[in-house]
Amino acid sequence: MAIINRGLIAALLLSLAPPALLAQVTRDEQFYWPGRFNWQFLATYPEGARLFNAFDYGHAILYEVLLTRRGQDRTSELARQYQYLTTDLLVRPPRLAVAEEVIMPHYAKVAWRAKQMFDWAHILHRQVYDAYSDERLGEPARDSLIERLTDYYLSRREYAFTTAPKSMELMNGQGFSQAFRKTYPDFNGLIWAYHWLQVGLYEPFIAGRTADEKKAGVQATIARFWQMLANPPGSMPHEMPMTSAISPEFSRRHPRAAVIFDNLHMMHDIISDILLSESIPKDRKGKEINRQLDMLQDPTRDVISMDEWRTMGEMMGGVEVMGGPATGLLPRQAAPMPGMDHSR
Repeated sequence: MAIINRGLIAALLLSLAPPALLAQVTRDEQFYWPGRFNWQFLATYPEGARLFNAFDYGHAILYEVLLTRRGQDRTSELARQYQYLTTDLLVRPPRLAVAEEVIMPHYAKVAWRAKQMFDWAHILHRQVYDAYSDERLGEPARDSLIERLTDYYLSRREYAFTTAPKSMELMNGQGFSQAFRKTYPDFNGLIWAYHWLQVGLYEPFIAGRTADEKKAGVQATIARFWQMLANPPGSMPHEMPMTSAISPEFSRRHPRAAVIFDNLHMMHDIISDILLSESIPKDRKGKEINRQLDMLQDPTRDVISMDEWRTMGEMMGGVEVMGGPATGLLPRQAAPMPGMDHSR
């Protein structure tokens, strides 16, 4: 099947558009790096790939509610969405990616750049899963492909997070920081559980020596995710999962990608806090989000060393406060996953 580059299609359509329309169009998109490895994760590990579709809905509806609702109305709606996510959508996740702009129309207008940056980083996430899922690739070829995918991600400079690790002060030390986790600990824990699985799932692919071992490891890691939801918020991560702590071997092999994912997840927290904060008026939230994105893209400020980044997990309390390790779970007999309903 041919891989369609939506950016090229958009460019062709724009070349045919009248000047008045061209002056208004600024929403460019770019698609997957082409290759036979694409979609292997969905084909081989649908129990993981479909969960990530549900995660996308969870992020989108959270931002829309935080932006558009206030007070008890916001609290009630977030409780309803949390219930829906944990008892329905995650149990019966969608086969296809969700159209996030439909779920969060107001947020997408206010923070289009943030949406594009998150989408672009999530494509990198998914293509790395595809690379690990393709059994036709040997280890050297797979590692080389992941580095090429990272180069491709970074080539889109306007939407790429920096590969320089950022100080946790950006997430924890600003005037609006920690508002969301303190006000809605269950929903915050759910988001951190998402992020734990998103970075943790790389480790069983590396640890597994055969296809069967990889499959068993992936299923155990997903089962650990479900354990986190059993008794919120106590069973959930208490600190943001750091890729260097949750996936140390992946981080050693691909430090640029690992840092990108940590910066992405840090920005998720920052945006939740901005949207919730009463100190930032609604008409200024978009500008503040863009200001924070500037900082997360700047490789010269608020930066820590790679050595500090590698040990940050220990400084934050160790891997256990972030949800625990992503491998070595089989002997612990992790709780089974809920039966996935394939009717959706």
